[in-house]
Amino acid sequence: MKTYLRILQFAKPYSRFVPLYSIYTFLGIIFGLFNFTLIIPLLNVLFGEVGQEEAALMATTKPEFSLNIEFFKDFFNYYFGQIILQEGREGALVFVCVMVIISVFLANLFRYLAFRIVGALRAHVVRNMRQTVYKRVTELHLGYFSNERKGDLMTRLTVDIQEVENSVVSTLTVVVREPISIIAFFILLFNMSVELTLFSLILLPLSGGIIAGISKRLKRKAKEGQNSLSFILTIIDETLSGMRVVKAFNAEPFILSKFHDQNNRYARIQRSIANKRDLASPLSEFLGVSVVAGLLLYGGTLVLNQESELSASEFITYIILFSQVLVPAKAMSAAFSNIQRGLVSGDRVLQVIDTKPMITNKPNAKVLPAFRHEIEFRDVAFAYGDKPVLQDINFRIEKGKTVALVGPSGGGKSTLADLLPRFYDPTAGAILIDGHDIRDYTIESVRAQIGVVTQESILFNDTIFNNIAFNKTDATEEEVIAAAKIANAHEFIINSEDGYQTMIGDRGGKLSGGQRQRLSIARAILQNPPILILDEATSALDTESEKLVQEALTNLMKNRTSVVIAHRLSTIQHADEILVLQQGRIVERGTHEELLEHSGLYAKLTQMQLTV
Repeated sequence: MKTYLRILQFAKPYSRFVPLYSIYTFLGIIFGLFNFTLIIPLLNVLFGEVGQEEAALMATTKPEFSLNIEFFKDFFNYYFGQIILQEGREGALVFVCVMVIISVFLANLFRYLAFRIVGALRAHVVRNMRQTVYKRVTELHLGYFSNERKGDLMTRLTVDIQEVENSVVSTLTVVVREPISIIAFFILLFNMSVELTLFSLILLPLSGGIIAGISKRLKRKAKEGQNSLSFILTIIDETLSGMRVVKAFNAEPFILSKFHDQNNRYARIQRSIANKRDLASPLSEFLGVSVVAGLLLYGGTLVLNQESELSASEFITYIILFSQVLVPAKAMSAAFSNIQRGLVSGDRVLQVIDTKPMITNKPNAKVLPAFRHEIEFRDVAFAYGDKPVLQDINFRIEKGKTVALVGPSGGGKSTLADLLPRFYDPTAGAILIDGHDIRDYTIESVRAQIGVVTQESILFNDTIFNNIAFNKTDATEEEVIAAAKIANAHEFIINSEDGYQTMIGDRGGKLSGGQRQRLSIARAILQNPPILILDEATSALDTESEKLVQEALTNLMKNRTSVVIAHRLSTIQHADEILVLQQGRIVERGTHEELLEHSGLYAKLTQMQLTV
């Protein structure tokens, strides 16, 4: 119930939907009930139980208005009696038939109008939920995505939200309308016969208990099914991303077997869910008809023995009305079974929404002023959980200078660089820009002054132009071309099929590694940030591409403050200062020449590369 109510929070503002839906639903139910109450006068006319004397008695006194069922019953009988006196039994039959047609039309009209509102509500809830989840995903820190399977996140954003729409939001009509219908039916039934209605209420809870037991088992299976589906999507995502490796290692049988196992597991769970879900509706119908049969036996005996206050036509109408209670009851049991799967999906979606971002703006965060003097890392430390990654990091970078980070893999170089744009916050110490602790300023204003070029070129399945102008919607064609020229990318772009409007495929798959990297550099140039982070930007390139990219990087770094991470030490020989990191600590620092003279770790790494 808690999950259901939280999902309904996404329907706000309720004023757009609830008032009109309530009115349409109420009117639809009232006219629907009126259809069945017309059965009594219809049967009385057909069986000749209402003659001239009875009609004259019915039409004697016009009832005074009062808001209860008796008034509407007497009011109808008054006019019905007058029609019999004036038009005869055939005229009365025509009147009843016309009233039935009008009543059915109005009942279905209001039902349709209610459905239209629910359709708008469903789209509104799903849109708000998907928007909230996607927004939260973009707010989460990078470490979250290292711990979670991408396929599982995609499942929650797509399949789970779709399941919420199909199983939860779609049943809102049932959850609201059907209980009201049942209450209205029972008010009418109690008005007709208290004894028979009480008898039926003794039998009905039995079917409800059985259906609840089935639904409980259904929810457990639904949870297993959604977890299995997320594994399937993870396998698909990894297969598509790593197809080159799969084929290179002849691993098609291996991944097919892996997929086959998960696919079979999901199919078994789905069969089990379908069996339990499909059992709910026929079982509820069987139990409901059994109750009707018991009621027919008990009530029929009373009528035959003339021990009931109901006439034969009233008893038939009572049975018909009671049988109609089974329609909303059956719809509720089916909806209750279907909703369990949606609630499981809702829980999975809400788990993402409830995940708190670790990197957030302080309540009174200000906009970071333009960078003017220096960046300082002061006693900085960082740890993933209980595992220390960086310790006692102290250094300064003056504006316009370049600091290079080198050292063995796993030494903390990339983590150190990730602290500057606040991908993570240090667990101790502080990072200051012009003396300002960056944690006191908005994340957006800090990152607006920093450009990042990574080893893996992150591009999007869009045109070359849009990839260079990423998030700079006001960029002109001249600005994009100028950035591409500085990045040594203009020549290969104009030789592409559609020039700057060439689609580059998923993750830039239509381009070479060097071309992708130069587009990333062009993107950084266009943003024109005063601070640069270059994370092994040339390590994955061939010699020719490395030369072009290195030239582009040199152009990019002009008049900018740069933090460069490099395994190829030849690329950072001209850095103003080189920091050598080992096991999360700065073990050496100085210029290229100073570190070579020191004959320490840097000199050893340089010698190893020269001998390769």
